[in-house]
Amino acid sequence: MTLSSLEMCAGAGGQARGLELAGFDHAGVVELDRDCCNTLRLNRPNWTVHEEDLSLFEGGGYKGIDLLAGGLPCPPFSIAGKQLGDKDERNLFPAAIRLVDETKPRAIMIENVRGFLGAVFEDYRGFIRAELKKLGYEAHWRLFNASDYGVPQLRPRVIIVALRDDIKDRFEWPTPSTADAPTVGETLVDLMAANGWKGAKAWAKRANDVAPTLVGGSKKHGGPDLGPTRAKRAWATLGVNGKGLADEAPDRDFVGMPKLTVRMAARIQGFDDQWQFAGRKTASYRQVGNAFPPPVAKAVAERLHAAITSRAIYPTSALSA
Repeated sequence: MTLSSLEMCAGAGGQARGLELAGFDHAGVVELDRDCCNTLRLNRPNWTVHEEDLSLFEGGGYKGIDLLAGGLPCPPFSIAGKQLGDKDERNLFPAAIRLVDETKPRAIMIENVRGFLGAVFEDYRGFIRAELKKLGYEAHWRLFNASDYGVPQLRPRVIIVALRDDIKDRFEWPTPSTADAPTVGETLVDLMAANGWKGAKAWAKRANDVAPTLVGGSKKHGGPDLGPTRAKRAWATLGVNGKGLADEAPDRDFVGMPKLTVRMAARIQGFDDQWQFAGRKTASYRQVGNAFPPPVAKAVAERLHAAITSRAIYPTSALSA
């Protein structure tokens, strides 16, 4: 059964793609960044893309959807920032709660950074839970590592789910995979060898672990690279030069540590190879680096789909009463 969804702050479509794989059909997606909107239109011309600020978006036209989902801006809660939380002008939880009231979905799924679980935000988490409770939803959150769901990258992320009171007891969190996630070498060896690089197989043996978390950066940042100094060191242990991105795979006689291409980074993030990114290299990589891995979104969304579509199980005594 296909269910309907509205996605907030859709970015380049990582969560949207995961929801799609889990059986959700997007009635609409909301995103402010033009490059991201072009990416969404490029991959799914049939989606209704609202290129606007979530704070100004009116959700009344989507009343009665099955799922309201989104990856709200992370800087207010990120340990890399000032952690201003609800005092940060980029905090969009109030807009999301307003949209819950306007759309009255059966379930809600919101992604954010690990910092959201920090002790400093305990009161704000309580506020969010109380506001959703007033609207008839029970909220829970959990920390996920992307590598537990087949993504070749650590990427810890918090996922918040809230279900309407009539289905709140039907949801169960997904369980991590028992298999190890593929290594960076296993994931990228064919792409590294695309131009005949003779060292691709030897490189893949060295790249024998999952990747550190990809960092997309902000528009205030310069060209694309793989993150701060610590992240670059982690990439170097895998045989990857993190001081920028390449336009294409290494040539036949390349010597040294290769750089990733945007397509390689997208695969590390869990995107299908068919998913395209609009814009120049820096804009494309920023979209990839800031995305929510589709396989993780799919794992949670499948459980939400099951909770929404399953029939309530009543005790025998209740049925015979």
